[in-house]
Amino acid sequence: MRIPVGLLGATGMVGQRFILQLEGHPWFKVAWLGASERSAGRPYAEAARWVQDDPMPEGVAGMVVQPAEVSADCPEVVFSAMDASVAGGIERDFAGAGHFVLSNSRNHRLDADVPLLIPEVNPDHIELIPHQRRERGWPGAIVTNPNCSTITLTMALAPLRPFGIRRVLATTLQAVSGAGYPGVPSVDILGNAVPFIGGEEEKLSVETCKLLGEVGEGRVEPAAVTVSAHCNRVPTVDGHLVCASVELEARPSPGEARAAMADFRGQPQRLALPTAPRRPVQVVQGADRPQPRRDVMAGRGMAVTVGCVRECSVLGLGFAALGHNT
Repeated sequence: MRIPVGLLGATGMVGQRFILQLEGHPWFKVAWLGASERSAGRPYAEAARWVQDDPMPEGVAGMVVQPAEVSADCPEVVFSAMDASVAGGIERDFAGAGHFVLSNSRNHRLDADVPLLIPEVNPDHIELIPHQRRERGWPGAIVTNPNCSTITLTMALAPLRPFGIRRVLATTLQAVSGAGYPGVPSVDILGNAVPFIGGEEEKLSVETCKLLGEVGEGRVEPAAVTVSAHCNRVPTVDGHLVCASVELEARPSPGEARAAMADFRGQPQRLALPTAPRRPVQVVQGADRPQPRRDVMAGRGMAVTVGCVRECSVLGLGFAALGHNT
C-alpha cells in the first residue's frame, strides 16, 4: 500500500514537476492538492495551466484543489512547491499541526534547526529533526532541499571531500525554466545572456557550506570552504551548467578526481531507493561535454554529469557539472 501525500503549490510549474515525479511512484500516491484561493475549489485540470511536455496524469486531473491551509483530510506527509512569497508561514502552520513538510521553497533552508538535504551528500543532517520538534514545540517537521544550482555544484564537490576542499570559484549558466513560468521575457533572453539572477550567488555560496558542514547539537557547523559564484541566465530550457575551479588540500590529479567522482555512491544508492540514479555523478568523456541538450536527462534527470576535468592554473582543479533544475 502506497503512502498518501499532499502537495502544496500544486498548480505551479514546480508543483507540476512534483506530480510527474510522484506519478507511478512505488511508495507514494498523491492524495491531496493545495494551492491559492484562486485555484481552490476547482478540478486540477481547470485550475492548473499545464506547461510540462508530458501529459497531465489522469489520476490528478479530476482532483479538487483545496485551499493551502491545514485541514483534517490532508495526509501527514506534505511536499511543498509554494512560492517563497507565501511559503514560510504556511509551511510552519503545517508542521505545527503535525505534518512532515518536505519543501522546495527557500524560506527555511538556512534555519539553524532545519535540515537542508541532498541525500547523497549529507543524510546525517536529518538528525536535526528531533531538536527542531523539541525547540519549536511542534509534532511535525520541516525538511528542505537546496537551490537547483547548489545541488549541481555540491553533488560534484561531494566526491572530492576526502581531498580537503578549501576554495571554490563557480560560474553558472542557468536555464530559463529555473525562473518559473512564464519566466524570463523572450526579448530579454533570446540571443542573449543575462549576468544576474537575484539572490542566486548568495544561495550558492551559503547553502553549499551548510550542505558540506557537520551536524552538531541542534545546528550545522558550516564547512570552512570559501565559495565565490557568478550566476548567469542563458537561453536553454532545462539544465544548469556549472563551471568550477576548486582548491584542494591534497592536490589530486585530474585522473584521480575523475575516478573519485565516477566511484561516488551515497545512501540512496546503498538503499536502492526507487528514484535514485545508480550513479549519482556520471563522468563523461569529450572536450565538449556535458551539454544540456545531450546530458540533462542522465539518470532520468536525477544524476549530475561532470566533464572537462582538468588542471586549473589558479586553484588546481577545474570541471564542468550539469544537473536538471526541475
